[in-house]
Amino acid sequence: MSLESTVAAVRPADQPAMAAARELQGRLTKPAGSLGALEELSVRLAGVAGTCPPPLPAPAAVAVFAGDHGVHAQGVSPWPQEVTAQMVANFLAGGAVVNAFARQAGAEVTVVDVGVATPPPAGDGLIEANVRRGTRDMTVEPALTRDEARAAVETGIRVAEQLLAGGAACLLTGDMGIANTTPAAALIAAFTGCTAEEATGRGTGIDDATHAHKITVVRAALDRHAPDPDDPLGVLASVGGLEHAALAGFILAAAAHRVPVIIDGVIAASGALAAAAFAPDAVAAMVAGHLSVEPGAAVALSHLGLEPLLDLGMRLGEGSGAVLALPVVAAAVRVLHEVATFDSAGVSEK
Repeated sequence: MSLESTVAAVRPADQPAMAAARELQGRLTKPAGSLGALEELSVRLAGVAGTCPPPLPAPAAVAVFAGDHGVHAQGVSPWPQEVTAQMVANFLAGGAVVNAFARQAGAEVTVVDVGVATPPPAGDGLIEANVRRGTRDMTVEPALTRDEARAAVETGIRVAEQLLAGGAACLLTGDMGIANTTPAAALIAAFTGCTAEEATGRGTGIDDATHAHKITVVRAALDRHAPDPDDPLGVLASVGGLEHAALAGFILAAAAHRVPVIIDGVIAASGALAAAAFAPDAVAAMVAGHLSVEPGAAVALSHLGLEPLLDLGMRLGEGSGAVLALPVVAAAVRVLHEVATFDSAGVSEK
């Protein structure tokens, strides 16, 4: 589907299904509220699916969107840009953390070249959908044209639809791109109104001086472009990345098809902000997998009204936190399918 038709297909959460899930939770053989956040998660997932109990989130599919960034030239990351393509090869060989976590969780990993500067080697599990070989330097000019930003968003939509057509019942966001926390910080500041300081973290582990410089770079890009949060495509074009835009489309497609999408770290959170700007009701389909230590992640999730399921002090990206959260999401749904009610189990209520 196009961006416009996908946005038009996004609907609010189904309130009768959510009410049915709340009522069922109250009849299960456990004290009311004893499963804490899992109970509300199960209610939200019923609202996404429009039925109670909602389908189990299996099989699950992770899409790792990979892209490079012209702002790397500003010295915001100590890692060389070619690491992006090298890590794509590592994903395809099954040697990255997200691969290990996905094997544990029973999820399939697909890698999408939406903007890698160096063409990665072909391999099983790679979708070649390169819009351009890396973005432009957002401190000098817009990172993307509007047409390029749209093409990246629609790439994310197509990838989601391909995975859903293949049987996926839950989508998980992944990303790879050296320097991609810099445009993520700019996106988060643009969509939430927070400052560059509040949105900008240390990414792969930069020192104090580089962190201070990175904040200056993010502020310079925001000052140059003055992105309008009411124009999400314009925000993505001016200060975004190709993987950020593709993630926005991926999330929108999940919402349009009423399938849950587990949001990973700060890159995915910035894409989720863009998705919500396109279609506010898309937030209903979003599950915050974990709380990244990148400060912008907390800002973004708070703006979206999402509570992260896990807080493990992680900042890897790749989709790692989303995959770790998958069994928690599945458990929340399985409770509604399998736990007996007081009546059926012959257990007395208080």
